[in-house]
Amino acid sequence: MVVNVELQNFIRVWFAAIGALCYCYYCVTRIPSGILRLLFVLPVVYFFLILPLDLTSLHLGAPTIFYLVWLSNFKILLFCFDRGPLSSYSSLPLLHFLSIALLPVKPKFVIRDGFKISTQSVQSTERVPVEFVLAITVVPVRALLGLEIEPQFNEPYLATSLQDFWGRRWNLMVPGILRPAVYFPVRAILTSSLGKELASLPAIFTTFLVSGLMHELIYYYLSRVRPTWEVTWFFVLHGICVCIEVTVKKFFHGGWQMNRVVSGVLTLAFVAWTGDWLFFPQIIRNGLDQKAINECYVMVDLVKDRLLPVLGI
Repeated sequence: MVVNVELQNFIRVWFAAIGALCYCYYCVTRIPSGILRLLFVLPVVYFFLILPLDLTSLHLGAPTIFYLVWLSNFKILLFCFDRGPLSSYSSLPLLHFLSIALLPVKPKFVIRDGFKISTQSVQSTERVPVEFVLAITVVPVRALLGLEIEPQFNEPYLATSLQDFWGRRWNLMVPGILRPAVYFPVRAILTSSLGKELASLPAIFTTFLVSGLMHELIYYYLSRVRPTWEVTWFFVLHGICVCIEVTVKKFFHGGWQMNRVVSGVLTLAFVAWTGDWLFFPQIIRNGLDQKAINECYVMVDLVKDRLLPVLGI
């Protein structure tokens, strides 16, 4: 019975999200971009923030939270100012608009200044299990609508620096949406007073801070426990370290480089050590790992009790 209720809530949440984005497609697109459009979109942002509260399972709740609360909200906020993957909304059919807004997919082409421009210049060189799980949710969209799955990982174990790890190799959907939503605006605002090079440092730090706060929010949805801010400090620490790394590289002007093997080992060791210190304790302390395992057992039992008899196995 609990499983049936969770599935019903899951379906209701996603139909509600689709309805909200239909409002954006048919109504909000008629409003000039800028602050006025933002005012009409803010209720949708709030709606997406409260929708996942009806879900309690990790396997249904986690991707829903990530897609709606983070990716979709950031995409429609960018859409308010004709930025991001929805900026070419005038050339997108409704199904394409909904898919791009709700899922980690992107159009093969966008229309800019009357020209069709390919978006496939960046692709992941390796598929890992996490990407496979995410891809399952959008394979039908790719097959039916011709949309590309956004790359997730690019051999992160080969990272030679924190900048390389976070910017070009790990969970590429996140930097892909944080750059236009946080990094570029902050850098643009500060460039006039600090100059472009210096402005990039607070922009990097702010990007990591926002990422930390979004992870903290996701942890809250999954555990419903008061935040302890450990995961936020994890990203703040990494933001500071990336800023130091960028500054050192600029100081030496690329004239000195650490051996790639040594820098790679140090990078992965630092990520692992800080992750064990700040990223994972909230997960383990709140029993989310055990909850995920228990849900897997429930799914296996459902398959054995309901699906296999139907198939005659």
